[in-house]
Amino acid sequence: MKNQLNRKIQIGFLVQHNLFNFSRISNRIKKNEGYRRVAYKDQLGNLSIGYGHLITAKEKSFFKKKFSNKFLLKIFYVDLKKAILDFQKNYDYKNLSDCTQEVIIEMIFQLGIKKVLQFKKFYYCVKNKKPYLASLEMIKSRWYQQTPRRVNRLIAVLLKQNV
Repeated sequence: MKNQLNRKIQIGFLVQHNLFNFSRISNRIKKNEGYRRVAYKDQLGNLSIGYGHLITAKEKSFFKKKFSNKFLLKIFYVDLKKAILDFQKNYDYKNLSDCTQEVIIEMIFQLGIKKVLQFKKFYYCVKNKKPYLASLEMIKSRWYQQTPRRVNRLIAVLLKQNV
């Protein structure tokens, strides 16, 4: 079932855009986010559920019960698709390596597009093929102070293909 859903999303949405390895990024985000079937507070005190889905004011029902794995997986894929669409709208992704695309998409998934767009020096560095300088920009951010292990893992991904 899970593989069918992955394949369906990959074929129906991502393959046509010739992006990165969808399975690799979705698995990495799931691992980095963790998973809970009930509402919980993340590191910043925001209420979340599933694989890091930020609970909005309209989603008050999420506080009251456990949800099925299937339902929460569906929410994850909706959130991931939104992150990918935000990435495509705001970045010239055709000139970026797969690893760089994946890092930016995961940043958008975690932080939201508005915050990621504030990483202007970071984007300048990745666009100009300077992954080490881009990594330094990641380390200098408040984001790094909040989730250093995750940022370090993303730096490793960024440097992997660009070395």
